[in-house]
Amino acid sequence: MKRASTGRRKAVDKALTLLIPWAPMADTEAIRDKVDDRKLRTLPPAIAVWLATVTHVRHEHTDYDAMLEDGYDRDAARHFVVDDINAVLTRWRATRLLDPAEEDGMEARQD
Repeated sequence: MKRASTGRRKAVDKALTLLIPWAPMADTEAIRDKVDDRKLRTLPPAIAVWLATVTHVRHEHTDYDAMLEDGYDRDAARHFVVDDINAVLTRWRATRLLDPAEEDGMEARQD
């Protein structure tokens, strides 16, 4: 995986601190890794951090994957985990929460 430039890395770190100041280090490191993904690398740091954060929380802190395994379609599973995602973001003192109306927006394409 191509590593981000020092300038981008600093911008990502700043965006992480602004978005989720109380997130555990293990989670922020995983989110940093996702931001380096080729799908997010070309996006502005703040947008890439938001998308990587939502994706990380969805897969690591909710029952989303179990719902998919149980036969829920992706849209239904996403609908049912919005509150769980927002609960984690709230614990991390996030400056933004997931809007259920945005479920089918850019963020949905990251899985």
